[in-house]
Amino acid sequence: MRTIGLLGLLAVTAFGQVTTPQAELAGMREDIRLLTQRVGELTLRVEQLERDNTALQRKADSGARAYATVEQLNTAVADLSLTLKTTVAATKSETLQVVSAQMEKLAKQTQAALDSLAKGMATRPTVPTTFSDDYPKEGVSYTVQKGDTLAGIAKKTGAKMQDILNANKIADPTKIQVGQTLFIPTSVAK
Repeated sequence: MRTIGLLGLLAVTAFGQVTTPQAELAGMREDIRLLTQRVGELTLRVEQLERDNTALQRKADSGARAYATVEQLNTAVADLSLTLKTTVAATKSETLQVVSAQMEKLAKQTQAALDSLAKGMATRPTVPTTFSDDYPKEGVSYTVQKGDTLAGIAKKTGAKMQDILNANKIADPTKIQVGQTLFIPTSVAK
């Protein structure tokens, strides 16, 4: 049986579409990329406002008449900076909440898939793993060829299939592989 990794399991969305954890992660990355872009835009806006403030301060210093005092501009910049910081913090908080909700949803879907897989494993019949030593101890070696089946090998060699299974301790006769060497017990005629 093949072991399935946690991230390799598929989850089913509420709409019945099949998604992978990688698709969920890609969506989260896109959200983070868009938020990062928005923060960058806000940063550029603050920088522009600071340049504008500096230009207005120069005009005021050179004697040009200003409509706002330096103190008013500094207060406006401080207010804008505070607003920007608050917005960035809120955006980060919202992003973390979305990511947390998506991760919780993915965890529930993964757990449901694991539970389903475990339930399926619990209902599988057990494969007998005991073998009899009641088979001829003399025989020949046989290398499995492409297209061979255990029944076909038994027929070719004149051996009993159960003897081949016991001698080679094969639990599942469908699991022989090309190139595998098998001991074929043969009866000695007296």
